[in-house]
Amino acid sequence: MMMKKTNPFAIYTTLFLLAVWYLTTRLGLINPVLLPPPGAVFRRFLTMLHSEYAGSTLFGHIVSSVRLVTISFLGAAAIGVPLGVAMEHSRIVRGMADPVVEFYRPLPPLAYLPLIIVWFGIGFLAKSVLIGVAALAPIIISTRAGVASVPNEMKHAALSMGARKVQVLLHVVLPAALPEIISGLRIGLGVAWSTLVAGEMVAATSGLGHMVLTASNYLETDAVVLGIIIIGIIAVAFELAIRAAQRKFVPWKGKA
Repeated sequence: MMMKKTNPFAIYTTLFLLAVWYLTTRLGLINPVLLPPPGAVFRRFLTMLHSEYAGSTLFGHIVSSVRLVTISFLGAAAIGVPLGVAMEHSRIVRGMADPVVEFYRPLPPLAYLPLIIVWFGIGFLAKSVLIGVAALAPIIISTRAGVASVPNEMKHAALSMGARKVQVLLHVVLPAALPEIISGLRIGLGVAWSTLVAGEMVAATSGLGHMVLTASNYLETDAVVLGIIIIGIIAVAFELAIRAAQRKFVPWKGKA
C-alpha cells in the first residue's frame, strides 16, 4: 500500500510558526522568561538527555508517560469494546451500564481525581485508573454505535445459512463495526494522553507532566516549552499509529 504524501501546507505552516518564534525572540519583542528562544529550548533538550531533571532524565520521563498511558489505554480498550458490544446486545447490561457511562462521561477527569487519590493513593494504580476511566466512555459509545449500525439483513442472512449467534458476532457484527470501534479507540487514546499529562501534574514523581509542572514552579520556561513540544510530538505519533491501523484493518473506511 502506498503511503499518503505529506500535505505541503502542513510543512509550510510548521516552518512559518518556527520562523515567527525565532524572529520574535531574536528581535527581543517578548521577554525570554515568557517565551524562550528556540536555541535555549534545544540546549535544554541536549542537557536533559544526559542529566536528571525533576527526578529523571528526559528519556526516563518519556518512558514513564508512554508506559502509563499504554497500559491504561489497553485496559480501557479491553473493557470498553466488550462492554459496548454487550450493551448493544443485552437489555440488562445496557440498563445497568448506560446510566453510569452517561453520568460520568461529561465530567472532566480532574473532577474525580481527588476521589481516585483517596481510594488508590498517588501511585501508578491511581493514575492508571484515572486514565482508563477517562478513555473508557468514548470507546464504549463508539463500539455501541458501530454494532448498532450493522444492518439486520446481514445478521439474518448469516443465521439463515446456519451460523450460530457467536459466529455472527465474530464474523459479521465485529468486522462491520470495526471502523467505528477504531474511531472510538482513536478518540479514547487522545483522551488518555491528555488525561495522563493532567494526572502527572497533580500526583506523580516522574513523567512529562511532572517535568513541566516542576519547570513552571521555577520559571524555567525553556524546560516547559520543551515538555510541551515533546507531549505534542508523542500525541501526533499516537494519532499516526491509529491511522495506520485504520488503513490496515479497515481500508475501505472513507471510500465511496
